[in-house]
Amino acid sequence: MSTKPRLLVVEDEEHLAKGLKLNFELEGFDVTVAPTARDAGLALMNGTFGTILLDVQLPDINGFEFCQRLRESGNYTPVIMLTVKASAEDRVRGLEVGADDYVPKPFDFAELLARVRSQLRRTTWQQSVTSGKPSSKLVLGKAHIDFETHKVTVDGEEVALTKLELDLLHYFMTNAGRVLSRKELLEQVWKLRNYPNTRTVDNFIVRLRRHFEPNPSSPRYFVSVRGAGYRFDPEA
Repeated sequence: MSTKPRLLVVEDEEHLAKGLKLNFELEGFDVTVAPTARDAGLALMNGTFGTILLDVQLPDINGFEFCQRLRESGNYTPVIMLTVKASAEDRVRGLEVGADDYVPKPFDFAELLARVRSQLRRTTWQQSVTSGKPSSKLVLGKAHIDFETHKVTVDGEEVALTKLELDLLHYFMTNAGRVLSRKELLEQVWKLRNYPNTRTVDNFIVRLRRHFEPNPSSPRYFVSVRGAGYRFDPEA
């Protein structure tokens, strides 16, 4: 059985797909190319991958929709989106549907390789950290959150959270009691630096409050700190 890291390249531009396949194989990867979202879905049904490189502009459905469907189906394979759309708004959209990273075209292969390896290291680290350890779970009032399985229940009812919502909640958990600025949250959770629209963070806090606060209009767990940001008080 091959021990090479498996990479799924979802790219319909033949020349680019061949170039990515060749270069990653030279770096020791086992690479599968899928020119459409349908082909990518079939590949994922027949095997597992360490990372997915996902083009946004595919001939059947766009990469945003494919990534969202992937996450809704319970597949949390790391996704790095590749696109000519480089605006901050498009990056936010990609991250909100569940992508782990976002690389605008044209890109430097060395940087892309580093980002893929970073995702593989992160997955390995998460597996070692969450394997049977209490820190992979959170009890918040009537809510039970398992970050390893991505299963969330509130008062016994299963609740669907997006990957970004789970990432934000996990960051709050690992920094409980500390005031977190919107800038820090954007940089550490969204991976966005110098992004001016901090309302993105506020909107996600509203979502978490709606899911977990007994009274969202008077929050106990996700507390606003005027002029500073938010503080997570799980024992409140």
